[in-house]
Amino acid sequence: EVQLVESGGGLVQPGGSLRLSCAASGFSFDDYLMGWVRQAPGKGLEWVSSINGYINKRWYADSVKGRFTISTDNAKNTVYLQMNGLKSEDTAVYYCARARYGCSGYVCLSNTEEYDSWGQGTQVTVSS
Repeated sequence: EVQLVESGGGLVQPGGSLRLSCAASGFSFDDYLMGWVRQAPGKGLEWVSSINGYINKRWYADSVKGRFTISTDNAKNTVYLQMNGLKSEDTAVYYCARARYGCSGYVCLSNTEEYDSWGQGTQVTVSS
């Protein structure tokens, strides 16, 4: 059974930092690209970032480029999202998700419908 378990969310002031973690199990982690998707209150899903941990290639939404960094620890089957320079508009539930097998490249990975397994989500609130 595929399981994705996020952690690391919380309340942070504008300009602050948080690191989200996602522990994956139940599948061959090296064979899949992973991503982070968020959902702000009252809005739809928004793709944030994805990674091919095997070749260390990363993709980012324009809204987070230069502030967020995605990474993996393949030995721990874990994907991270380091978030710096947080803004109030980053407030959302953040989901870790597995891209469907074969999905690669920006066009596919930026489409939230191309993810076939999701974690339960972790809340990030940016407020003073």
